[in-house]
Amino acid sequence: MYDVLIIGAGGAGLSAALEAKKEGAKIAVFCEGYPTRSQTSMAQGGINAALANVEEDSIAQHVEDTLKASGEIGSKKMILKMCEDAPKIIKWLESIGMPYSRTEDNKIAQRRLGGASSQRACYAQDFTGLKILHTLYDQCLKEGIEFLNEKFLLDLSVEENVIKGVTVLDIRSTEVEFYKAKTIIIATGGYSALYHGFTTNTNQSTGDGITAALNAGAKLSNMEFVQFHPTGLKKSGILISESARGAGGYLINQKGERFTDELAPRDQVSRAIYAQLKEGNEVFLDIRHFGEAFIDEHIPQERKLAITYEGVDPVTELIPIAPVAHYSMGGISVNENMMSSIDGLFAVGECAQSGVHGANRLGGNSLLEIVSFGRLAGLSASKYSQSVDYQDTEVSMYDIEEIYNTPNEINFYEKREELGKELYKNIGIVRDEKSLLSAQALILKMEKELEVMGLGDRSRVYNTNLTELIKFRNSIALSKIIVQGALDRKVSLGAHYREN
Repeated sequence: MYDVLIIGAGGAGLSAALEAKKEGAKIAVFCEGYPTRSQTSMAQGGINAALANVEEDSIAQHVEDTLKASGEIGSKKMILKMCEDAPKIIKWLESIGMPYSRTEDNKIAQRRLGGASSQRACYAQDFTGLKILHTLYDQCLKEGIEFLNEKFLLDLSVEENVIKGVTVLDIRSTEVEFYKAKTIIIATGGYSALYHGFTTNTNQSTGDGITAALNAGAKLSNMEFVQFHPTGLKKSGILISESARGAGGYLINQKGERFTDELAPRDQVSRAIYAQLKEGNEVFLDIRHFGEAFIDEHIPQERKLAITYEGVDPVTELIPIAPVAHYSMGGISVNENMMSSIDGLFAVGECAQSGVHGANRLGGNSLLEIVSFGRLAGLSASKYSQSVDYQDTEVSMYDIEEIYNTPNEINFYEKREELGKELYKNIGIVRDEKSLLSAQALILKMEKELEVMGLGDRSRVYNTNLTELIKFRNSIALSKIIVQGALDRKVSLGAHYREN
């Protein structure tokens, strides 16, 4: 029996774990893989806070920029809560060992990211998310926090709208396990990997925590809002950080023409690139004017990624880019304490819809949200658990045998590729009624075909084929909700842009 059980070991889950541990709760952290492989490590550009270390800034400006980027549908109350907490978060991370880059006078360095009115993003070269993740994980190890790795979330046990526990798949043994908990925090990340082949995310980011919450009866919201990052590498979709544009990088076509404000909000920049590509132009990120010394000191990872995955050295060559799915603004609806519509079930990070991002996330706010609200979720869950009088419940275990017995007549890996292409084409940067209906028809067809999408590998040890099939099933469930939300929202707003 746990007081607080955390599903997910990225920045949000680790922040929650540290806070819950501080409150004296009995906790454990479940992770599909291992904490240092979390998607948090891919957030490179920075973490926002109005410190005014480089130029004039204020919390009020941070709030205004965030609300504007959200399409004015973000929660002012939650945005203010996050922005006011930001300077404290930066100081707390520094106190536990976060190695920020520094200015000449030894202040924490800050850079401007898209949509911001000032240089607000605190950074550690272009490894900011990775450094935050490792700093948090080191602290968790120091605190003796229990980690249960290679546990895949299957479903949640709920009785009379009260959370009772969680069912997971032990990936190593393929055994189904149940764990009791007074409270559960879902911190499993977003669902941009549904756009398979056209995303900056790893294959893990298929919204499995959101699907489990949905199946348990939790409310979801804003699922149609998916942010496309302007600068994914053309061949692989691997992210080239906004830090490159924040430092003064140009977006140009093959004629050498700049065609947009590089630091406009991401939805606007992505649409500008999309328009260029639609006209038959090629689009590049140009940072040659920075010089080799600057690139190697401030954005070394971007150079390595361009060389490794695109075969170009940005010191002397242009980087071919295209917009790809990067971040999901929708998720599990939560209140100001991060609790969902199910009593005792909390959600935080990209899997949660906390009200701070609205229709479009401001660059630099994702890392801030996961740490600020992660700590809030840990505190809220631990305090809530103290009032819980846990009563045992009958557990209906996830039927793994049903999957093993499903005939394998259709290769779901091929369908995963097809789904990714369909979502990118028809529920992507620009949408219209006809395209959305086409995508909906394909998704419904695939849903029926799941009856004959079985396993090619029926082994009982380390069967990744099994977990990937379950993830594909979850992908179909969430894709249905995304396309329906996009159909229902008739007007353009932020990342949801409709031509008709």
